[in-house]
Amino acid sequence: MTDESTTPAPEDVPAEVLADAAPLPVPSAGEVAYEPLAGGAVADIDLSDLDMVLDVPVELTVEIGRTTMTIRETLEIGPGAIITLNKMTGEPVDLLVNGRRIARGEVVAIDEEFGLRITQVIVPDQRSEAA
Repeated sequence: MTDESTTPAPEDVPAEVLADAAPLPVPSAGEVAYEPLAGGAVADIDLSDLDMVLDVPVELTVEIGRTTMTIRETLEIGPGAIITLNKMTGEPVDLLVNGRRIARGEVVAIDEEFGLRITQVIVPDQRSEAA
């Protein structure tokens, strides 16, 4: 069974055909100009425009702090080890959505579970600096 739509390999094309072939012109894209996006703050968004993505899952993470360790220190971690983080007790923790900080808050205990009371929402203009 042969496929007639298969393009022949360059070595299968006769030399006289290749010699007569003219290079295809490549059009120039020129300079591209984009119009600024309309709107601004999240409050200006009409939620009906977001209907298609409202059910898309995102990952929320509450980050209580960070630290840097050597591989040796990491391998020495065991039961009872205490790892010092870069945040002080009582300092606001970060709420990340898909890895980007969108808010800060304080950790609370609700029955036997932890929660986060939001104390500050990071405005969209400052989110790139906050990441």
